[in-house]
Amino acid sequence: MRSLRVLVAALVGALVGGAVTLGMPLEDSRPPARRPPPAQLVKQAPIRTLLVWTPGGLPPGYAEAVQRLPSVRAAAEVRSGTAWLTAWRPEGSPRRTPPSGLAYPTEVAAFRPLSYRRFVPPADRPLVESLARGGALLSRGAARLRGIEAGGTLRFGGLGLPVVGVLDDELVGAHEVVVSHETGARLGISRARYLLVAPRAKAERREVEEGIRGALPPGVRVRVRGPGETPVFRHGDAVLPPLRLKELFGEFAAAPAAGGMLRMEGGWVRRNIRTTTLPVVGPVTCHRTIVPAMRTAFAELQRRALDDLIDPGDFGGCYSPRFILRSPGAGISHHGWGIAFDLNVSQNPFGREPRMDPRVVEVFERHGFTWGGRWLVPDGMHFEFLRFAEGD
Repeated sequence: MRSLRVLVAALVGALVGGAVTLGMPLEDSRPPARRPPPAQLVKQAPIRTLLVWTPGGLPPGYAEAVQRLPSVRAAAEVRSGTAWLTAWRPEGSPRRTPPSGLAYPTEVAAFRPLSYRRFVPPADRPLVESLARGGALLSRGAARLRGIEAGGTLRFGGLGLPVVGVLDDELVGAHEVVVSHETGARLGISRARYLLVAPRAKAERREVEEGIRGALPPGVRVRVRGPGETPVFRHGDAVLPPLRLKELFGEFAAAPAAGGMLRMEGGWVRRNIRTTTLPVVGPVTCHRTIVPAMRTAFAELQRRALDDLIDPGDFGGCYSPRFILRSPGAGISHHGWGIAFDLNVSQNPFGREPRMDPRVVEVFERHGFTWGGRWLVPDGMHFEFLRFAEGD
C-alpha cells in the first residue's frame, strides 16, 4: 500500500514540478502568498510566461486587447472543453472502444498554432505548427493512458483525427488532446479559457499585470499567475485537471443524462465508489482512495472538539456523477470522481463570502484537500482532493 501511495504522490509531484516550465520567474511587486513553497523549477522555459484566466471564459476580444499592450510581446488564447471519445486505434493495432452506448469524456485544448508555437521549446514548434493542417496532438499523459503515439487515430463521433505527435503535459496545460481552433470548433470546443502571455524583455511584472487587468471589462474577475505560483499552469489552477484525476482514480466512460447528470460506466463505479460511515458526518459515498484521509481528518476534528463546527445535517455529499453546476458546457464535476465533498452547505453558498471556520479548513488542507473558499469565485462549502498527505 505504501508503494502505491509513493507512486501516486510521484505522479502529482510531476505535475507540480512540470507545470512551471512554461515560464521563468518574473519580478513581482505583490507580497508573497501564505502557501507552501512551490516545487523547484525542473526545466527552463524558452520564454517568460504569465497565465491569465477569468471564471467562465475570457471576454470576447480580450486576447487581441492583451496582445496590443506595449508591455506584451506575445499572447496565445487557449480554448478548452470536453469532447466525447468514441474510439481510438494505436498504429498497427485493433480499434478500441468504450463500453457500448458510452464514451470517454476527454479534455481538449484548441489554439491558433502560429500563436501558441511561441510558448513551446523550438524543438516542439514544428509539431504545433502541423496542427494548422488538421489532426491532433496528445499530451504525454494521454498517450500513456490510451497506449497511442503518432500514427494512431482518435474518433469523436463522426470526426476522425490522426495523431500527429505527443507533447509534454506541462506544455499543453495537462490537456489530453490538442487541436487547432478550426478542428476544435468541429468538436464543440469554443470557450476561451485562458491566455498565455509573454512580456517584453524589459517589462516588469507590475506593468504587465496592470495592463492585463485594465484590458478587462469592469467587474470581471481575473487570476494572473507566474511560474511556481500554481500547481497547474491553466484555468481553474487550484485543482487537478481531469487527466491527473484519470491517472490517480481511474477513467470512466459515461453519457450525458437529463438534468445535467451523467450515466456512468457501472464497472468503474463498482470498482471505485464506496459507501462508509465517517466520524462527525456519518454515511458518505466517495471514491475508496480518499476515504482514509477523510476519516483521519474528521477524526481529528472530533478529537480537538471541533466537530460542533460541522453540521452533519448540512452535508452536501461526495460522489455525484454530473457536470459542473449541472451545465454540460462547464465540464465534468470532480464530484463525478467521488473525490470532492461539501460541508455546511446552507451557510456557504456558491459565490458568496465563505463562513467556514478556519480551523476546519486548516485540518482538511493539512490532510491533502483544497478548499473552494480560496478560489477566484469562492465555493466555501467545497473541499476536494489535491494530494496525498504524509501519514494518510
